[in-house]
Amino acid sequence: MNAVQVFLGAILVVLVYLFNVMVLRPRSLRAKLHRQGIHGPSPHFYFGNIPEMKTILLQSHSTQGKDKDKDRDIVSVSHNLTSTLFPHIQKWRNQYGPMYLFSSGSIQWLLVSDIEMVKEILMNTSLDLGKPSYLSKDMGPLLGEGILSSSGTIWAHQRKIIAPELYLDKVKAMVNLIVDSTNTKLRSWEARLESKGVVSEIRVDEDLRSLSADIIARTCFGSNYTEGKEIFTMLRDLQKILSNKHAGIPGFRYLPNKSNRQMWKLEKEINSKISKLIKQRQEETHDEQDLLQMILEGAKNYEVSDGLLSNSVSRERFMVDNCKNIFFAGHETTATTASWCLMLLASNQDWQDLARAEVLEVCGNGDPDASMLRNMKTSIKMLHLHLTMVIQETLRLYPPAVFVIRTALKDINLKGILIPKGMNIQIPIPVLQQDPQLWGPDAYKFNPERFANGVLGACKSPLAYMPFGQGARVCAGQHLAMAELKVILSLILLKFRFSLSSSYSHSPAFRLVVQPGQGVVLKMSKI
Repeated sequence: MNAVQVFLGAILVVLVYLFNVMVLRPRSLRAKLHRQGIHGPSPHFYFGNIPEMKTILLQSHSTQGKDKDKDRDIVSVSHNLTSTLFPHIQKWRNQYGPMYLFSSGSIQWLLVSDIEMVKEILMNTSLDLGKPSYLSKDMGPLLGEGILSSSGTIWAHQRKIIAPELYLDKVKAMVNLIVDSTNTKLRSWEARLESKGVVSEIRVDEDLRSLSADIIARTCFGSNYTEGKEIFTMLRDLQKILSNKHAGIPGFRYLPNKSNRQMWKLEKEINSKISKLIKQRQEETHDEQDLLQMILEGAKNYEVSDGLLSNSVSRERFMVDNCKNIFFAGHETTATTASWCLMLLASNQDWQDLARAEVLEVCGNGDPDASMLRNMKTSIKMLHLHLTMVIQETLRLYPPAVFVIRTALKDINLKGILIPKGMNIQIPIPVLQQDPQLWGPDAYKFNPERFANGVLGACKSPLAYMPFGQGARVCAGQHLAMAELKVILSLILLKFRFSLSSSYSHSPAFRLVVQPGQGVVLKMSKI
């Protein structure tokens, strides 16, 4: 066989593979749900419905741009994330109903926004519902096969190790450390105000991101937190690259283009730094029992003989990938939520005053540092009124993660619908958390009072509130996130008054999490 024949044979194999991946397999999956009465927009070859999604988004932005100058008052702005960021969902739900099919490249999706079907999915404890494989492939540089992207027995083992380290009792022990980190950052704000004048403008979102990075590095990685913080900048750059890519387009992640080369370089550097951090810890004599130590000890039992590892997952990768997952999820989501909280408090002065009065009552009128350090462990339980309501409403309007995603690892029956193996499920969190039928006619408005009687009293179905997910795969770090938010916001409220700068532009952006697209700039004065 000559070289030409070998080359032609290779081309044929690739074409057959692409035809199977892009045409035959998707057509088979969709046909099984078509026969059960579920439909959706027709996908294009290779790119699926991605071109149509982009077109709908551009049309929506064009319409919103014309209306933007008519309403400059953020208090009266609609916080409808679906229409702002995902107008294709709104259009296709109206056209095909609360469950419909669509595709992004070769990935086939069943979007589910029917609350009863959502309950069935979230409360399902079977390991036959897992996470889509694209998370560990297309998003592999950021997530690998850590707790956020793994499935089955591998995921169960990871959660068994990580979740107990983030239970409420463990989080309480981290409070003083969170206070220390926050006070250090706030002293830099005070210095800025002293140098620039009584009232100064501060862009808080970047500062909150670095603060959250410091907190997660200290609380989860102990004495190695300095090395841990260096990783955050690279993870942030990696996140920006991945947020501009569409998962599911075959071959794109292998192209040696500029963004992929940057991605590969960052992945290599991040993995190297985490491996170095792990090696340092293994060589040290210490008594730290932080999250890093738990991951290291859990890895000792992560043996091939236990049937937990695939051939491609080494013990080192188990440690590195879970460190990356915690670095990313542990600081990015909290920082973003804190930014949105401050934006909403800045534009709703009555709620800012109520929350500040509550914090003063809990923490006392003396030195804020001393009172917070002395009382925060008990205060954290008491801050269940205005401040917690503000946080809950912020998470309802601006959930950091916008989709709950699952994949059927085997054929599975959910409320009489057979979901075929290989079909992915997408639950749009903003749609459910801002549904007027579940939350009332003011569902798109900032109204923390709705949480006066907790989540159970806030809407018709408590499962419609899922900023941390629900069910078996609920976020393991939710207690740490809430503690961080309460401490950070409490200390800011004690030390500063703030309002929105005239330069603030309300522009939510989806970059793997929902962020203020042009930052949050506040006019601040010291109390």
